[in-house]
Amino acid sequence: MKLIIKFFSEITIKTPQVRKRFVKQLKVNLKALLQPIDPEARVNGTWDSLEVQTGDDPQRQAAVIKRLCNTPGISHIHEVHEYPLTTLDDLAELCVAQFGEQVRGKVFAVRCKRVGRDHPFSSPEVAAYLGSQLRQRCGAAGISLKQPEVVVNVEIREQRVFLIETRHEGMGGFPLGTMEPVLSLMSGGFDSTVASYRMLQRGLLPHFVFFNLGGRAHEIGVRQIAHELWQRYAASHRLRFISVPFEEVVGEILKNVDNSQMGVVLKRMMLRVADRIAWRLNMDALVTGEAIAQVASQTLPNLAVIDKACERLVLRPLIATSKREIIDTVRAIGMEQMCTAIPEYCGIISVSPAIRTTVARVEEAEAAFDFSVLEAALQRVTITDCRDLQLEAGTDIEVVEQPLTGQIVLDIRTPDEQEAAPLRLEGIEVRCIPFFELSRRFAELDPARMYLLYCDRGLMSRMHAQNLLDSGHLNVRVLRKG
Repeated sequence: MKLIIKFFSEITIKTPQVRKRFVKQLKVNLKALLQPIDPEARVNGTWDSLEVQTGDDPQRQAAVIKRLCNTPGISHIHEVHEYPLTTLDDLAELCVAQFGEQVRGKVFAVRCKRVGRDHPFSSPEVAAYLGSQLRQRCGAAGISLKQPEVVVNVEIREQRVFLIETRHEGMGGFPLGTMEPVLSLMSGGFDSTVASYRMLQRGLLPHFVFFNLGGRAHEIGVRQIAHELWQRYAASHRLRFISVPFEEVVGEILKNVDNSQMGVVLKRMMLRVADRIAWRLNMDALVTGEAIAQVASQTLPNLAVIDKACERLVLRPLIATSKREIIDTVRAIGMEQMCTAIPEYCGIISVSPAIRTTVARVEEAEAAFDFSVLEAALQRVTITDCRDLQLEAGTDIEVVEQPLTGQIVLDIRTPDEQEAAPLRLEGIEVRCIPFFELSRRFAELDPARMYLLYCDRGLMSRMHAQNLLDSGHLNVRVLRKG
């Protein structure tokens, strides 16, 4: 099978030197990506397009097309049949054989593109002649250049003819390796996933930094998303997954920082750490998934205050993107289910966030923060190549809807959430242990009792129950209120 690769339109308007570099990088990327799929695949071509010749295995051919559709730098892919150019009569015979059944009873149009100066005909003349032959010989209903039901695409390159059977859309953007690497803050939610995808689409390599607020189970979920992004769109390059233990940092914020400033302070702490990591790894920019006014803390004044916590440029590719567009993108790239399973921790930190904070207010709030906790988190950072990420699933967690006498319910919501909506269950003991204290305090509980973890949506309780089970505590379940 022969495939013609068409470049992203912005590549074609670059200067000759830059365009040559971009095309060369795309060619290198494709060779690295396609060789494991189909050892017979060959990539050729230069200035205007690339050609991929595959083997005859249909499954490998389908896998090659799927990989090309997910490769940055490609506008679309033409699945073609190639023939030598002889005469227009011979070309008409080829078109009748290939497209005759498609145009029968249909209104159609012929589009012809031509490269070369030695042809005794123009592109419109080819299209008109082929259209006339197809209409007369194949029982077509008519020809319409504006509203055709079927489009017959023909491309002539010097002394070769390509009859285009199928067009596959690519993801556009620039080839990976043509832009600088960036450090993307990855929570595993919709926003950070789409922000990282947008960076990949523009040819930037987003290494992932994850601030772990939910233990091992939380990290495994986010690892799976990072690995999926790498595997689908960036397997030609190495990406790193950096994990930062942040539960103690959150605990310090919740204990000592004014409620209205908690959200901004948390983001500033994350940027401080990300800035240090980016410096170590020689990266010049950070990436976040924030969108203006999507939540109360993401106002222009607050974002300006957040940015002052770091030295590097902060890129926000979703800044003017609606939540609906973000969800549609996650769905389009097939990652909605994975992202939905990740709880949103940042949004529960502050109940009443300030929407127009100032540097002075935030610095006053941070004065009560013990920065040795942040330094300790930095010392425990782990860096893993995305190719080597462990993605093992955890033990199945039992979910109960009605506690039994003698069981104890642990409300792991934040103190503000517990105070705003206290959990009361008739005849059942309820203890309040915020999620950021759970791993430390659970070891102090009576191991002979059964404990049911509770949170509003059930996602956090599942993850923390997973952590406890993985640590050897078998006396834990999840409570789901009916």
